[in-house]
Amino acid sequence: MAADSVERFLAALDPDHREAIDARPRQEQERLAAAWERELEADDELDTLDELSPPAAEAEAARRVLERETD
Repeated sequence: MAADSVERFLAALDPDHREAIDARPRQEQERLAAAWERELEADDELDTLDELSPPAAEAEAARRVLERETD
């Protein structure tokens, strides 16, 4: 996975989560970033939001990925 996916995922997180995820092993960061990419690609609702505000769509996808991680 390209480092830019991880960087984009980290940038989409709120500051507290960004710090926590940045402290995790690189492999874990890449797994979460891949889940985030899949979330962005798969959800039609995010497609609509992405047209209005790409950063908001990326932040929402990141929130969903982290929410699933803690369930």
